[in-house]
Amino acid sequence: MFDYEPRRRRRRERLDALRTGDGRALPEHLKRQLGRELERLELVEAQIKQVEAERDALLAAPQDAAPEGRKSRLTQLVGIGPEFASVLAGEAFWRRFDNRRQLAAYAGLAPTPWKSGSIDWEQGVSKAGNPRLRTTMIQLAWLWLRHQPQSELSRWFHHRVRQGGGRIRKTGIVALARKLLIALWRFERHGELPAGAQVKPA
Repeated sequence: MFDYEPRRRRRRERLDALRTGDGRALPEHLKRQLGRELERLELVEAQIKQVEAERDALLAAPQDAAPEGRKSRLTQLVGIGPEFASVLAGEAFWRRFDNRRQLAAYAGLAPTPWKSGSIDWEQGVSKAGNPRLRTTMIQLAWLWLRHQPQSELSRWFHHRVRQGGGRIRKTGIVALARKLLIALWRFERHGELPAGAQVKPA
C-alpha cells in the first residue's frame, strides 16, 4: 500500500488492486472506508477549484468594477501569484488610505517607538491591525527575498542584516514586510513599479 497515491487519476482502479503487506487483498470493509475517504477528497478538490475560479474572476475584473473586484496588477510581479494578490486586494487594497502610515497601522505593521527622557526605544510593531494581512505580508516578505533578489527592498534587507548581524533578521523581515506592503499599494494604485522589481513575461 506504500505506493498508493490517492490524488492520481486512476486512484479508484488502483484501490481495487491494492494488497496488504503480506500479499492479501484488502478486506471489503476497509475498501469501502477508503472509498468514502476518496469521495471526501474529491469533494474538497472540487470546492478548491471553485474557490480558485471565483478568486481568478475577481482578480480579472475590469477597472471600472467595484473596488474590491478590480483587476489586480500584483500578479504581474515575479513571486506574487493569485493567492497573495487576492488576499491583499480583499483585505487592504480596496480600502482608502490617505498615506502609508495609515496602511501600515491597518496591517499591524506600524512601529511603536517608546521615549522617556533620553531613552528612545523601538518596541516593535503594534500588532493591533488586521492579523491576516500582517501574516500574509510576513510570508510574502520572505518570498520576495527569494524571487526578487535584485530589488532595492531585498538589497536594503540584506544590507541591514549584514550591518546588525543575525539577531536583527527577525525584526528586519517585519520592517521589510511594512516597506513591501507600501510599495505594492503604490504599484496597485498608481502603477509605480517597486524599484528593481522584475515583472513576469507578457
